Amino acid sequence: MRPVREQVEMTGAERPNRRDEGAAIRHSSRIPALRRGLAVLRLLASRPGPVSAATVARELDLPRSTTYHLLTELADAGFATRYPEERRYGLGVAAFELGSAYLRHDPLERLARPLLRRLVDRVGHTAHLGVLHGPEALYLVREQPRQPQSLVSDVGVRLPAHLTASGRAVLARLPAAQVRALLPSAAAFVNRTGRGPRDLPALRRVLAAERRRGWAVEDGHVTAGFASVAAPVFDHGGRPTAAVTVTFRHVCDEECGQTWPDLAEQVRSEAAELTARIGGRTAS
Repeated sequence: MRPVREQVEMTGAERPNRRDEGAAIRHSSRIPALRRGLAVLRLLASRPGPVSAATVARELDLPRSTTYHLLTELADAGFATRYPEERRYGLGVAAFELGSAYLRHDPLERLARPLLRRLVDRVGHTAHLGVLHGPEALYLVREQPRQPQSLVSDVGVRLPAHLTASGRAVLARLPAAQVRALLPSAAAFVNRTGRGPRDLPALRRVLAAERRRGWAVEDGHVTAGFASVAAPVFDHGGRPTAAVTVTFRHVCDEECGQTWPDLAEQVRSEAAELTARIGGRTAS
């Protein structure tokens, strides 16, 4: 006797939908291509000038054919520009338009504000978000406790970066040559209260100590009777792009040498969260 072969009929719910299967396969196959395309854009954005396809392939460990395909697609969409005489590629107008739209939406401030509010509620002091603007610290956001204190560091105010905790939190993570370009001579070292670094060698010593520590401190450098603690925020390339700062009342006849590590840990936590929210990565 022949063995009876049982055939199990699948119901409609059990039977795979070929159309859905095909869509899923196409979707999953496009994800690596998308990631590779974004990696190419990041590479183009990180370089000071156009680069060759061979450089892109080598840096990203891509096959040459894949590299040319990605660059062609990006160029057709306006996100990359090909320079035929140089046989190189750079960012296209569409990438610039995206960057401009990003800035118009004020994402850094929008993402930072609730974090600063949370920080203020936790520590009871004024919190700021600041960025480096040339040799100055520019304050973009300020959140205050229920009983605010009058501070000079309001939104839109610019202060000498070498005196502020926020400015030095960023400066400490910049290359030495860039710091020197921002503050090239003793004349650039404005003094407000008689405290703080007076020249480039003194600033470098302060920045080295603050980089090792992980946060910046100013004690009466901006306004007598007030101190600040700041931690840097990093972009996707690990570069310092802003700083979260807490300012509080502190009276000391001379610089006390305090660094407020407990408060700094709270500030660093929110700075790290903002770094994550903007897609950044913390530098080593």
